[in-house]
Amino acid sequence: MSSDDARWLAAAAAVAARARPLSRPNPAVGAIIVREGVVIARGWTQPGGRPHAEAVALAVAGHAAKGATLYVTLEPCAHRSERGPACADLVSASGLARVVIGCMDPDPRTAGAGLQRIREAGIAVDPLPSAEAEESLAGYLLSKGTGRPHVTLKLATSLDGCIALGSGESQWITGDAARAHVHAMRARADAILVGGGTLRDDAPRLDVRLPGLEARSPQRWVLTRAPAPEGWNALPSPDAIATMDGVQYLFIEGGAGAAAAFLAADLVDRLLLYRAPILIGSGLAAIGDIGLGSLAEAHRRWQRDAIRRLGSDTLEVYSRTRCLPA
Repeated sequence: MSSDDARWLAAAAAVAARARPLSRPNPAVGAIIVREGVVIARGWTQPGGRPHAEAVALAVAGHAAKGATLYVTLEPCAHRSERGPACADLVSASGLARVVIGCMDPDPRTAGAGLQRIREAGIAVDPLPSAEAEESLAGYLLSKGTGRPHVTLKLATSLDGCIALGSGESQWITGDAARAHVHAMRARADAILVGGGTLRDDAPRLDVRLPGLEARSPQRWVLTRAPAPEGWNALPSPDAIATMDGVQYLFIEGGAGAAAAFLAADLVDRLLLYRAPILIGSGLAAIGDIGLGSLAEAHRRWQRDAIRRLGSDTLEVYSRTRCLPA
């Protein structure tokens, strides 16, 4: 892959972020049309899943698409629907000179058929696996490969790993900047989950309170075998996440029991650790027992991807070391 191809695929992945989570149930796809090193159009999957990213970009580019290159994070779909034509057909009729695909589509309705149809139209097609494209499609790829959503666990702790005083007081450990970042992360999720104890003790709203993003508040779920209260959905166990309709990205906020349950079930893909520069001492631990039999078992799975300052707090981002499904 050339450096230019890698750069434009990464840019398409950044554009795709604008679609999440409003594109559900369809994946959040990004597309960029480039001619002689200049972007002439961008597109991302629209709310409700249509139009697709390629259709938006081609509509913006118009006749200028002829002879240009399309960079798209996911293989253009090959199946038609009552909501619109197949993107492979739109691309085939566009006059593009080249299409670069960051991730092939595992959906059996496309799965290579989109690429083939475009090639048959005389357009050069290069499938060039892109880490950024795959990361931007993590929820979609996991749901297709394993039947479950991508799971992010958020923890806000003191330096010594506590989420509350021994009395249960927890508001607030982290500062305004960290809490605003959490709301931004909520806005990118399809669903948000807490444990039954957290729901009973804190009655959290779990909405998005950022100007202009209030409508992106995710579905609210609680980890419990009891009936869920009005406005909530019940998840009886971590293993049941495969039954969550339309959900590609699940955000877990607490408490210690819910965090431990998902970690013990090996179902956490990404960890957001917000750490405040305070010491609590004999407080409530962030995570309960996850069933480790030896310390050696703890030295696995996690790698740190990023670290940044948020006001006086620090955010560390960790991901699992396993590969996403092919």
